[in-house]
Amino acid sequence: MKKNRLEKLDLDLYSEVLDNGLQVYIVPKDNVNGIYATFTTKFGSAVKEFSKSRSKEMIKVPLGVAHFLEHKMFEQKNGVDPFTFFSERGCDANANTSNYKTTYLFSGANSFEDNLNYLINYVQEPYFTDENVEKEKGIIEQEIKMYEDEPFFKIYDGVIYNSFCVNPIKYPIAGTIDDVYSITKEDLYVCYNTFYHPSNMFLVITGNVDPKETINLIKINQENKDFGENFKIKEKEYDEPNKVFKELEKVKMDIEVRKAGLGYKIDSSKFKMNINDVKSYLSMLFDIKLGSTSMLNEKLKKLDLITNNIDITLVNTDKHILVILIFESENIEECIKLIEEELINLDVPKEAFERKKKVKKSNCIYRSDNIYSINNKIVSNIMNYNEVILDDYKKIDELNIDTLKKITSKIDLSNKTAYIINKS
Repeated sequence: MKKNRLEKLDLDLYSEVLDNGLQVYIVPKDNVNGIYATFTTKFGSAVKEFSKSRSKEMIKVPLGVAHFLEHKMFEQKNGVDPFTFFSERGCDANANTSNYKTTYLFSGANSFEDNLNYLINYVQEPYFTDENVEKEKGIIEQEIKMYEDEPFFKIYDGVIYNSFCVNPIKYPIAGTIDDVYSITKEDLYVCYNTFYHPSNMFLVITGNVDPKETINLIKINQENKDFGENFKIKEKEYDEPNKVFKELEKVKMDIEVRKAGLGYKIDSSKFKMNINDVKSYLSMLFDIKLGSTSMLNEKLKKLDLITNNIDITLVNTDKHILVILIFESENIEECIKLIEEELINLDVPKEAFERKKKVKKSNCIYRSDNIYSINNKIVSNIMNYNEVILDDYKKIDELNIDTLKKITSKIDLSNKTAYIINKS
């Protein structure tokens, strides 16, 4: 077991890779009562075609399989409901699927050994039948319809769909209703047996735990389980163009205030650096230009064009970063005009850049006292960098205005889409 220091956070990180490939990360905190454990597979909604080991044959599955799998993992052969199991022990449990991962989790202060064993066991013991798969389809259909009725989810999904042409990230995480009804038990087992191998998964545990005892507990849990040999997974690569799929879409909903989303599709292949580092710079850039403390935000509010801040989200693929701006206004057209005028000049003052760096450092300190934030940081690091960043301060300090200028000089914001919801 390795021990590393999370610099300037007064925290230790214990880690080990088990014989079956499972990665384990533990950050103990003696001054809290709670424990937060996450069990993650590197499999999300954006995976539609893949192959295993040396096979050249690509396996194609319906959209929404990762999310469907998340649902079905909570159905166990012995009939015990994981939510009930955890709640009877005073703990919360949940799961979530994103574009690139699926995470199962629990949090609480009681019965840690039982809870951890159960978390690992239920995720590693799939039980799919034709009957329980069919039963789930109606439930997921209702979930999809619920999100379609929520304006901000509709905008977010609409901007992503209209931004990408061939990359399956364009589709909602739950998939389409037609795809959900096409999913079979066999689809689930193919994906499970590929992506839920321990070598493609990792455990992160933060809170009041003993690292050595916890590692031993996990090893004992895994030692008599046979997952077969480790294998490499190859996901299909997509030749995604820089242009957006659709430049403008307008829909109507029963809403009180008009809403809109803008998507700027940026070609990240121009930047000779890790795409997640580019994303950090772009996040700072758009926060300075359009965020809650920006001059534009103040101007829009003084003109009574917006009441809430512009929501800024960045989504990345292997070749593009999509900047999504979501806002509501009775005069969307004027808002878009002012936003685009602001983005003509991407220069930012060095003072503003340094202030944002200080904010990032403050957030880093805040995160060090929260077991959920620490856990999320580690999960994010593994997914983005395939390692844990031990010195966030150093990484923040390495951000500099000159690199930002080089990035902004190569940014092309002409590939954009707008998704507008008008009142019905």
